[in-house]
Amino acid sequence: MDPRVSCVFVRHDGAGRILLAKRSAQARDEPGTWDTGAGAVEFGETFEQAVTREVREEYGAESHDIELLGVRNVLRPGSHWVALVFSVRVEPAAVVIGEPHKFDELGWFAVDGLPVPVHSQLAATVQLFGG
Repeated sequence: MDPRVSCVFVRHDGAGRILLAKRSAQARDEPGTWDTGAGAVEFGETFEQAVTREVREEYGAESHDIELLGVRNVLRPGSHWVALVFSVRVEPAAVVIGEPHKFDELGWFAVDGLPVPVHSQLAATVQLFGG
C-alpha cells in the first residue's frame, strides 16, 4: 500500500477557539472521539484547494487565512499518510455539519480546554497550531 497525502486543518475563529468534530459510529476510525478536519488531496489539486474543498464539504464554510503549519508522517496499522497541517479561519455562524454520516457533533473549544476523548492524532496537530 502506497502512502497517501492528506490536508489536516485546524479550523479557528481568529479569537483563540478551535472547531472540533465528534466522529460518528460510521467514521473511518476512532468513532466517538473529537478531532480536527482532514481529507485526501485529489489528483491535480493544490493543497489550498484541497483544504478549501474539504472545509466546504464537511462544514459548509468558506476558508480564510489558510496557513501551512507543518508536515507529519502518520504511520498507523494499515495506513500511511503524509499529512500537511494547516490552520484555516472560518466564520463560526457559517459552520454546519456537512457530512452527518461522519460527525455527530461540532464544538468550539479553547486549546487548553479540549473535550474528551480525543482522536489519537489530535495532540500532535494542536501542537503544530501552537497549543
